[in-house]
Amino acid sequence: MTENRILGIGNALVDALVQVPDDAILNELNLPKGSMQLIDTDFYERLCQRLSSMEVKRATGGSACNTMLALAQMGAAPGLIGKISDDDNGRFFADSCTTNGIQAQLLPSELRTGVASTFITPDGERTFATYLGAAAAMTADDLRPEMMEGYGYLYIEGYLVFNHDLITRAIELAERAGLTICLDLASYNIVEAEREFFGYLLAHTDIVFANEEEARAFTGKEPREALDELARLCRIAVVKVGKEGAMARSGEDFAQAPAEPVAHVVDTTAAGDFFAAGFLYRHAQGCPLADCLRAGGVLAGEIIQIVGTKLPASTWSSIRARA
Repeated sequence: MTENRILGIGNALVDALVQVPDDAILNELNLPKGSMQLIDTDFYERLCQRLSSMEVKRATGGSACNTMLALAQMGAAPGLIGKISDDDNGRFFADSCTTNGIQAQLLPSELRTGVASTFITPDGERTFATYLGAAAAMTADDLRPEMMEGYGYLYIEGYLVFNHDLITRAIELAERAGLTICLDLASYNIVEAEREFFGYLLAHTDIVFANEEEARAFTGKEPREALDELARLCRIAVVKVGKEGAMARSGEDFAQAPAEPVAHVVDTTAAGDFFAAGFLYRHAQGCPLADCLRAGGVLAGEIIQIVGTKLPASTWSSIRARA
């Protein structure tokens, strides 16, 4: 049913995943550990040279794309709005969407397809140096009302927050079409830089996702109090607290779920994205908050045990049974 279908909008990126033995390269490149830093063309060129001698794995990326990828594997029929170039990375991205069952509306650009160079340290933490390229060329004028047709939810990645006109236009179209608007806060440093605008966005948001650092950056409070404050601004607030699981509030309704037991954390790159997929998959089915949290935890628990976002078919079968 169309009211259950989820449309994502975000930066269409290819992830260049690199496992590093320590923080040395992060310090060398002046990348704060655990953050997402936007880089310009010159920095990207230098980074490509630096990575040329290292083992790099390629995967489709971008927060919204990761969430739609997981939703597709759960059996949903998600959509995606993004911008790419007709280059090798762009074709890789488009082919991946088609192969995985994402109905992508990919706008063309003369700029190179964006790449998120992702450094993964032994503790599973990831640090991004993101060259947006074509993704940054998506504008408010690119968005049309018909893009929202056939969907009941719009999932917006917070990394779009730097483009105020674009994200405002997306929300206006979604509100006009009666979609449930979902927002992920993206990264603590982005929340700190755009706190005032995030306040505006939350006033137009139905479901907000934040980890404890992002929630603290916005509210200045610890997770439980931050959850309550976020829930006063929108219909449903979700705060993820790592190994402690996640909690959600909608009015007087509060729910909490523990994290899935995991033997070894390899890469937390898409943990939040996959959590959102599990939560929204169950929410679209009309499930209570506790069930939504548990489903999110199942997906997040699996994805942090591998590098990248490609889980084997057998794992997805297990996830669908458990979530």
